[in-house]
Amino acid sequence: MNQPVRLGLFYAALFVGTGASSPYIPVWFASRGLSGAEIGLILSAPMLARAVTAPAMAMWADSFKLRRTPLILMALASAGAYGLLAAPFGFAWWFGVWFFASSVFATVAPLTDVIAFARARLDGFNFGWPRGIGSVAFVIANIVVGALLVRFSPELVVVWITAAAMLAALGARALLPPDPVREGGAVSRLSERFAGLKDLLRDSDFMLAVISAGLIQSAHAFYYSFSTLAWKQQAIPESLTGILWGVAVTAEVAFLWFLEPWRRRVGPRHLLVMGGVAALARWTILSLSPPLWLVFPLQALHVFTYAATFLASLQIVERLSSPANASAAQTINSALSGGLLMGAATIGSGWLFDAVGAKGYLAMAVMSGLGLIGALRLYGVRRLDA
Repeated sequence: MNQPVRLGLFYAALFVGTGASSPYIPVWFASRGLSGAEIGLILSAPMLARAVTAPAMAMWADSFKLRRTPLILMALASAGAYGLLAAPFGFAWWFGVWFFASSVFATVAPLTDVIAFARARLDGFNFGWPRGIGSVAFVIANIVVGALLVRFSPELVVVWITAAAMLAALGARALLPPDPVREGGAVSRLSERFAGLKDLLRDSDFMLAVISAGLIQSAHAFYYSFSTLAWKQQAIPESLTGILWGVAVTAEVAFLWFLEPWRRRVGPRHLLVMGGVAALARWTILSLSPPLWLVFPLQALHVFTYAATFLASLQIVERLSSPANASAAQTINSALSGGLLMGAATIGSGWLFDAVGAKGYLAMAVMSGLGLIGALRLYGVRRLDA
């Protein structure tokens, strides 16, 4: 089995779990009698804390000789925590258990990106192939679990994500390469890892890059949380919602799998700017409640608003970091786009939807515009010229 396939299968093991937890864990919490406000608090807390928890776990991960070793341990810990959700101890228990499980499991993906991105560069394959397999697994899990929940109890969700985390732990051992954290297999000292993290946080170019990409990525918050409800208000039937989401993910996977030569020619800074421009257009037009025929091409812009922005951020972050702090760099990148900024935007999206409905997309357009301004400033960063 070649390396891209092995990495793709591991990404699939990761995302077959998140493909169930992302849309359906609120269903499980609701079945336990929690209110919407309580569920929102449980789900947003680990996102908001990720700016601290993710870099801390990345420094811990870099204390091992091999990059895959902490991924095995993190997946096992997540599986155990997911299983503990079944204990009927109430809100405080579920809050603490979910905070731990979500914080740990969400850090596995960016640490995997470090391995896969380096392997793609060294071995000469398209990073988008294994990552795209993960996206396909996410969609499959979303569809399958959704269909099963029509017939079975919401308890299925906890069973599914626990089993998926165990599968990820096995996959980390069997599928990931034994790449060392440092050349020669030496273990870095804690002082060195702290120094590497401080270097990143003090690097104005690095922080400009991750905040700019994070703003563009986090501007998806209103779409992820309220697009279904907004379309329902526009009399777009729920039967078309899945198709519209499918258009976005299909476009994303096609980009990851088939546009690698074009992506290399364009370069990461141009891709990030394209992502910002596309996001500004997508969210502005969606705020106007456009007709259905126009929503389909807007969904195809997911190619740029998510996929191009994601790949550009990975490549820019890799160039602005060193092998010694690569794990911290990618987790900081992930912690902003999928954590602190996304959590804050998700909370704000709830208030906006209640107040102005689909016009809440305009706030996402503003975030995208700010990210675009930052992306344009990256043209002055000489370290990215190579």
